[in-house]
Amino acid sequence: MASLSKTTTEQYSYIKNRMASTFASTIPIVDLSKPDAKTLIVNACEEFGFFKVINHGVPMEAISRLETEALKFFSLPLNEKEKAGPPNPFGYGSKRIGHNGDVGWVEYLLLNNNQEHDFSLYGKNHEKFRCLLNSYMCSVRKMACDILELMAEGLKIQQKNVFSKLLRDKESDSVFRVNHYPACPELAVNGENMIGFGEHTDPQIISLLRSNNTSGLQIYLRDGSWISVPPDHNSFFINVGDSLQVMTNGRFRSVRHRVLANGFKSRLSMIYFGGPPLSEKIVPLPSLMKGKESLYKEFTWFEYKNSTYGSRLADNRLGHFERIAAS
Repeated sequence: MASLSKTTTEQYSYIKNRMASTFASTIPIVDLSKPDAKTLIVNACEEFGFFKVINHGVPMEAISRLETEALKFFSLPLNEKEKAGPPNPFGYGSKRIGHNGDVGWVEYLLLNNNQEHDFSLYGKNHEKFRCLLNSYMCSVRKMACDILELMAEGLKIQQKNVFSKLLRDKESDSVFRVNHYPACPELAVNGENMIGFGEHTDPQIISLLRSNNTSGLQIYLRDGSWISVPPDHNSFFINVGDSLQVMTNGRFRSVRHRVLANGFKSRLSMIYFGGPPLSEKIVPLPSLMKGKESLYKEFTWFEYKNSTYGSRLADNRLGHFERIAAS
């Protein structure tokens, strides 16, 4: 997947290249070591559904070592990588995203750290890869829980672990994804940019993304504009997911985002999706309602997850569960 012929690029989606060449300077930055972190997190979730964290506590060595092993896998011949696929639900995938016709300039691994995984499919150093993945997921899950507890404090919720306990639950349905976007030699087509991963929101509670220093990530603002997120391989970017939007009764909004292909450098991103147990009911927290009516019908994470399998990336998947129009 290092390159594509002209005939194969015809299946991909393009957008008009109207974005400014400079990166947005408005992305909220939260220093997790500072006492104002809880307030900044709440403000960022209300305005953007997205923020960047520094002083996150995840060792850079753990990040670099896992990234190196992931790149070794993606450098394998295609027929070797395909032995680890298709992703059903875990494994290797290329170009096709989901089951409903979405495609992108991307190859990926969708994983969890379940011992039932056959890690022998992921190259010669599969045991090293498994150990690095386990260590990384533990570190990132801890950061996710820390962020969620700061969030609860910022919202003045008495039960500090109301969100984080769902990720710590042994039945937590959290997953890990590695996306590899090869440099795209046919980046510009009639002034358009190729889509690496189409616009979407994440269905889980929270997503923690870390990438190399290659640009491509964009987020959608409430004024209808897209802004480019400056890459920073030392930091993490946090997405509010659909489930957290429901749990806050729309106070926080899940962020719509996408990735554009890069014509010169490959992009590697590693994302931890923090999900609740499958049986967990996703409902607004009573402490945040204050006499307000719920905007959403009650549903379980299993029901919502199943509904996403029948949708396209860009669909408003929460629309099926809205009780009254969210404002």
